[in-house]
Amino acid sequence: MTLTALDHMAMVVHDLDTAVDGYTRLLGRAPDWLGLSGPVRHAWFQLGNTALDIIAPAGQGPSGAWLAEHGEGLWGLAFASDDIEAERKRLARLSMPSTDVMPIRTKSADGEARIWPTSVLDSDATAGVTAFLIGETPDWPVAPASGDEAAAVSGLDHVVVSTRNPTRAAALYGARLGLGFKLDRSNPDWGTRLMFFKVGDLVVEVAHQLKNELSDDPDSLWGLTWRVPDVAAAHARMTAAGLSLSEVREGRKPGSRVFTVKDAPAGVPTLIIGPA
Repeated sequence: MTLTALDHMAMVVHDLDTAVDGYTRLLGRAPDWLGLSGPVRHAWFQLGNTALDIIAPAGQGPSGAWLAEHGEGLWGLAFASDDIEAERKRLARLSMPSTDVMPIRTKSADGEARIWPTSVLDSDATAGVTAFLIGETPDWPVAPASGDEAAAVSGLDHVVVSTRNPTRAAALYGARLGLGFKLDRSNPDWGTRLMFFKVGDLVVEVAHQLKNELSDDPDSLWGLTWRVPDVAAAHARMTAAGLSLSEVREGRKPGSRVFTVKDAPAGVPTLIIGPA
Protein backbone atom coordinates (compact mmCIF):
# COMPACT_ATOMS: atom_id res chain seq x y z
CA MET A 1 0.00 0.00 0.00
CA THR A 2 2.58 2.51 -1.17
CA LEU A 3 3.82 4.33 -4.23
CA THR A 4 6.98 2.50 -5.21
CA ALA A 5 8.24 4.44 -8.23
CA LEU A 6 7.45 6.94 -10.91
CA ASP A 7 6.22 4.43 -13.47
CA HIS A 8 6.31 6.92 -16.32
CA MET A 9 5.81 10.48 -17.46
CA ALA A 10 3.21 11.17 -20.15
CA MET A 11 3.88 13.73 -22.87
CA VAL A 12 1.42 14.82 -25.56
CA VAL A 13 2.42 15.91 -29.06
CA HIS A 14 0.83 16.66 -32.42
CA ASP A 15 3.27 14.65 -34.53
CA LEU A 16 4.44 11.38 -33.00
CA ASP A 17 7.08 10.64 -35.64
CA THR A 18 8.76 14.02 -35.16
CA ALA A 19 8.75 13.63 -31.38
CA VAL A 20 10.13 10.07 -31.55
CA ASP A 21 12.94 11.24 -33.82
CA GLY A 22 13.77 14.05 -31.39
CA TYR A 23 13.74 11.87 -28.28
CA THR A 24 15.68 9.09 -30.00
CA ARG A 25 18.42 11.65 -30.63
CA LEU A 26 18.16 13.15 -27.13
CA LEU A 27 18.00 9.89 -25.17
CA GLY A 28 20.35 7.94 -27.43
CA ARG A 29 17.75 5.16 -27.47
CA ALA A 30 15.07 3.87 -29.79
CA PRO A 31 11.57 3.35 -28.35
CA ASP A 32 11.00 -0.18 -27.08
CA TRP A 33 7.27 0.02 -27.91
CA LEU A 34 5.12 1.69 -30.55
CA GLY A 35 1.44 1.18 -29.79
CA LEU A 36 -1.96 2.01 -31.19
CA SER A 37 -5.41 2.29 -29.63
CA GLY A 38 -7.96 3.40 -32.20
CA PRO A 39 -6.60 6.63 -33.71
CA VAL A 40 -4.31 7.27 -30.72
CA ARG A 41 -0.63 6.42 -31.25
CA HIS A 42 2.11 6.35 -28.63
CA ALA A 43 5.80 5.56 -28.21
CA TRP A 44 7.31 4.17 -25.01
CA PHE A 45 10.93 4.70 -24.00
CA GLN A 46 11.69 2.42 -21.03
CA LEU A 47 14.66 3.57 -18.95
CA GLY A 48 16.33 2.18 -15.85
CA ASN A 49 14.10 3.87 -13.28
CA THR A 50 11.08 5.19 -15.20
CA ALA A 51 9.73 5.56 -18.72
CA LEU A 52 8.71 8.30 -21.11
CA ASP A 53 5.34 7.79 -22.83
CA ILE A 54 4.86 10.08 -25.85
CA ILE A 55 1.24 10.25 -26.98
CA ALA A 56 -0.28 11.64 -30.17
CA PRO A 57 -3.94 11.71 -29.09
CA ALA A 58 -5.50 12.64 -32.45
CA GLY A 59 -7.97 14.89 -30.64
CA GLN A 60 -9.23 12.02 -28.48
CA GLY A 61 -9.94 11.93 -24.73
CA PRO A 62 -8.39 13.93 -21.88
CA SER A 63 -4.93 13.99 -23.47
CA GLY A 64 -6.37 15.42 -26.68
CA ALA A 65 -8.25 18.08 -24.72
CA TRP A 66 -5.10 18.99 -22.79
CA LEU A 67 -3.08 19.24 -26.02
CA ALA A 68 -5.70 21.49 -27.60
CA GLU A 69 -5.68 23.83 -24.59
CA HIS A 70 -2.01 23.86 -23.60
CA GLY A 71 -0.03 22.70 -26.63
CA GLU A 72 2.74 20.10 -26.67
CA GLY A 73 4.55 19.19 -23.47
CA LEU A 74 4.48 17.16 -20.29
CA TRP A 75 0.94 16.06 -19.53
CA GLY A 76 1.03 13.75 -16.49
CA LEU A 77 2.88 11.75 -13.84
CA ALA A 78 2.08 8.06 -13.39
CA PHE A 79 3.02 6.54 -10.03
CA ALA A 80 3.52 2.79 -9.62
CA SER A 81 1.74 1.04 -6.77
CA ASP A 82 2.31 -2.48 -5.45
CA ASP A 83 -1.41 -2.62 -4.49
CA ILE A 84 -3.42 -0.17 -6.53
CA GLU A 85 -6.80 -0.84 -4.89
CA ALA A 86 -5.39 -0.44 -1.41
CA GLU A 87 -3.62 2.73 -2.51
CA ARG A 88 -6.87 4.12 -3.93
CA LYS A 89 -8.59 3.48 -0.60
CA ARG A 90 -5.74 5.08 1.36
CA LEU A 91 -5.79 8.19 -0.82
CA ALA A 92 -9.59 8.42 -0.71
CA ARG A 93 -9.34 8.66 3.09
CA LEU A 94 -7.07 11.66 2.49
CA SER A 95 -9.64 13.34 0.22
CA MET A 96 -7.92 12.21 -2.97
CA PRO A 97 -10.57 10.34 -4.98
CA SER A 98 -9.66 8.41 -8.13
CA THR A 99 -11.40 6.61 -10.96
CA ASP A 100 -12.00 2.87 -10.95
CA VAL A 101 -9.02 0.91 -12.25
CA MET A 102 -9.28 0.25 -15.96
CA PRO A 103 -6.86 -1.52 -18.30
CA ILE A 104 -5.20 0.84 -20.79
CA ARG A 105 -4.38 -1.44 -23.71
CA THR A 106 -2.41 -0.73 -26.89
CA LYS A 107 -1.30 -2.97 -29.71
CA SER A 108 1.85 -2.95 -31.79
CA ALA A 109 1.88 -3.31 -35.57
CA ASP A 110 2.48 -7.06 -35.24
CA GLY A 111 -0.54 -7.53 -32.95
CA GLU A 112 1.27 -7.76 -29.60
CA ALA A 113 -0.46 -6.00 -26.70
CA ARG A 114 0.65 -4.17 -23.58
CA ILE A 115 -1.72 -3.38 -20.72
CA TRP A 116 -1.39 -0.79 -17.96
CA PRO A 117 -3.91 -1.05 -15.05
CA THR A 118 -4.68 2.64 -14.53
CA SER A 119 -6.59 4.88 -12.14
CA VAL A 120 -6.75 8.66 -12.60
CA LEU A 121 -6.50 10.87 -9.53
CA ASP A 122 -8.94 13.77 -9.23
CA SER A 123 -7.17 16.87 -10.59
CA ASP A 124 -8.68 19.12 -7.90
CA ALA A 125 -6.88 16.99 -5.32
CA THR A 126 -3.58 17.15 -7.26
CA ALA A 127 -3.53 20.93 -7.65
CA GLY A 128 -4.21 20.64 -11.37
CA VAL A 129 -1.41 18.23 -12.22
CA THR A 130 -2.61 15.15 -14.15
CA ALA A 131 -1.62 12.13 -12.06
CA PHE A 132 -2.24 8.41 -12.39
CA LEU A 133 -1.86 5.29 -10.31
CA ILE A 134 -0.45 2.31 -12.22
CA GLY A 135 -0.91 -1.25 -11.03
CA GLU A 136 1.60 -4.03 -11.47
CA THR A 137 3.00 -4.48 -14.99
CA PRO A 138 5.72 -6.71 -16.42
CA ASP A 139 9.32 -5.54 -16.36
CA TRP A 140 9.43 -3.97 -19.81
CA PRO A 141 12.85 -4.22 -21.54
CA VAL A 142 15.00 -1.08 -21.44
CA ALA A 143 14.86 0.82 -24.72
CA PRO A 144 17.89 -0.19 -26.81
CA ALA A 145 20.79 2.24 -27.01
CA SER A 146 21.57 3.49 -30.49
CA GLY A 147 25.30 3.62 -29.69
CA ASP A 148 27.56 3.65 -26.64
CA GLU A 149 25.62 3.04 -23.40
CA ALA A 150 27.88 5.52 -21.57
CA ALA A 151 26.65 8.29 -23.86
CA ALA A 152 22.96 7.35 -23.64
CA VAL A 153 20.46 8.55 -21.04
CA SER A 154 20.24 5.87 -18.33
CA GLY A 155 17.31 7.25 -16.32
CA LEU A 156 15.59 10.28 -14.86
CA ASP A 157 17.20 12.33 -12.10
CA HIS A 158 14.21 14.55 -11.39
CA VAL A 159 11.02 16.01 -12.82
CA VAL A 160 10.18 19.61 -11.94
CA VAL A 161 6.75 20.78 -10.81
CA SER A 162 6.17 24.54 -10.75
CA THR A 163 3.97 25.85 -7.92
CA ARG A 164 2.75 29.13 -6.51
CA ASN A 165 1.63 27.42 -3.31
CA PRO A 166 4.54 25.50 -1.74
CA THR A 167 2.61 24.67 1.44
CA ARG A 168 -0.10 22.98 -0.61
CA ALA A 169 2.53 21.15 -2.66
CA ALA A 170 4.32 19.89 0.45
CA ALA A 171 1.05 18.53 1.79
CA LEU A 172 0.24 16.87 -1.54
CA TYR A 173 3.54 15.17 -2.38
CA GLY A 174 4.74 14.55 1.16
CA ALA A 175 1.78 14.00 3.49
CA ARG A 176 -0.81 12.63 1.05
CA LEU A 177 1.04 10.85 -1.75
CA GLY A 178 3.63 9.74 0.81
CA LEU A 179 6.80 10.58 -1.11
CA GLY A 180 9.95 11.03 0.94
CA PHE A 181 10.44 14.73 1.80
CA LYS A 182 14.21 15.08 1.46
CA LEU A 183 14.97 18.78 1.07
CA ASP A 184 13.42 22.22 1.55
CA ARG A 185 15.73 25.05 0.57
CA SER A 186 15.31 28.68 -0.48
CA ASN A 187 18.17 30.38 -2.29
CA PRO A 188 17.86 34.12 -2.99
CA ASP A 189 20.69 33.86 -5.55
CA TRP A 190 18.55 31.48 -7.60
CA GLY A 191 15.31 33.28 -6.70
CA THR A 192 13.73 29.92 -5.95
CA ARG A 193 12.46 27.73 -3.14
CA LEU A 194 13.08 24.06 -3.94
CA MET A 195 11.50 21.02 -2.28
CA PHE A 196 12.66 17.50 -3.12
CA PHE A 197 10.34 14.48 -2.79
CA LYS A 198 11.88 11.08 -3.44
CA VAL A 199 10.08 8.17 -5.08
CA GLY A 200 12.11 5.13 -6.04
CA ASP A 201 15.56 6.48 -6.85
CA LEU A 202 14.44 9.73 -8.47
CA VAL A 203 13.05 13.03 -7.25
CA VAL A 204 9.92 15.07 -7.82
CA GLU A 205 11.31 18.60 -7.44
CA VAL A 206 8.78 21.30 -6.58
CA ALA A 207 9.94 24.82 -7.44
CA HIS A 208 8.45 28.11 -6.29
CA GLN A 209 9.76 31.40 -7.72
CA LEU A 210 10.30 33.66 -4.71
CA LYS A 211 9.29 36.76 -6.68
CA ASN A 212 5.81 35.32 -7.26
CA GLU A 213 3.09 35.97 -4.72
CA LEU A 214 1.51 32.94 -3.12
CA SER A 215 -1.74 31.92 -4.77
CA ASP A 216 -4.09 28.97 -5.29
CA ASP A 217 -3.35 28.82 -9.03
CA PRO A 218 -2.86 25.28 -10.36
CA ASP A 219 0.57 23.69 -10.35
CA SER A 220 2.16 22.61 -13.63
CA LEU A 221 4.74 20.15 -14.86
CA TRP A 222 7.75 22.15 -15.97
CA GLY A 223 10.92 20.26 -16.88
CA LEU A 224 13.09 17.14 -16.83
CA THR A 225 16.64 16.34 -15.76
CA TRP A 226 18.03 13.15 -17.32
CA ARG A 227 20.96 11.09 -16.01
CA VAL A 228 23.87 9.96 -18.15
CA PRO A 229 26.92 7.88 -17.13
CA ASP A 230 29.38 10.08 -19.09
CA VAL A 231 28.52 13.77 -19.51
CA ALA A 232 31.23 14.51 -22.08
CA ALA A 233 30.28 11.50 -24.21
CA ALA A 234 26.58 12.42 -24.03
CA HIS A 235 27.37 16.02 -25.00
CA ALA A 236 29.40 14.85 -28.00
CA ARG A 237 26.68 12.39 -29.08
CA MET A 238 23.87 14.96 -28.87
CA THR A 239 25.96 17.57 -30.68
CA ALA A 240 26.56 15.10 -33.49
CA ALA A 241 22.81 14.36 -33.53
CA GLY A 242 22.09 18.02 -34.25
CA LEU A 243 20.72 19.15 -30.88
CA SER A 244 21.41 22.66 -29.61
CA LEU A 245 23.29 22.47 -26.30
CA SER A 246 24.95 24.67 -23.73
CA GLU A 247 28.53 24.08 -22.73
CA VAL A 248 29.17 21.53 -19.97
CA ARG A 249 29.34 23.22 -16.57
CA GLU A 250 29.61 22.32 -12.89
CA GLY A 251 26.26 21.26 -11.43
CA ARG A 252 24.62 22.53 -8.26
CA LYS A 253 24.72 18.98 -6.89
CA PRO A 254 28.23 18.35 -5.50
CA GLY A 255 30.30 16.10 -7.75
CA SER A 256 28.12 16.61 -10.82
CA ARG A 257 28.40 18.19 -14.25
CA VAL A 258 25.46 19.32 -16.35
CA PHE A 259 24.45 20.84 -19.65
CA THR A 260 21.19 22.24 -21.03
CA VAL A 261 19.37 20.97 -24.10
CA LYS A 262 18.09 24.19 -25.66
CA ASP A 263 15.75 22.66 -28.22
CA ALA A 264 14.30 19.58 -26.53
CA PRO A 265 11.28 18.10 -28.35
CA ALA A 266 7.85 19.42 -27.34
CA GLY A 267 9.56 22.45 -25.78
CA VAL A 268 10.24 20.74 -22.43
CA PRO A 269 13.00 22.50 -20.43
CA THR A 270 15.70 19.83 -20.23
CA LEU A 271 18.94 19.36 -18.30
CA ILE A 272 21.45 16.51 -18.55
CA ILE A 273 23.37 15.50 -15.40
CA GLY A 274 26.16 13.06 -14.68
CA PRO A 275 29.20 12.51 -12.48
CA ALA A 276 32.08 14.98 -12.63
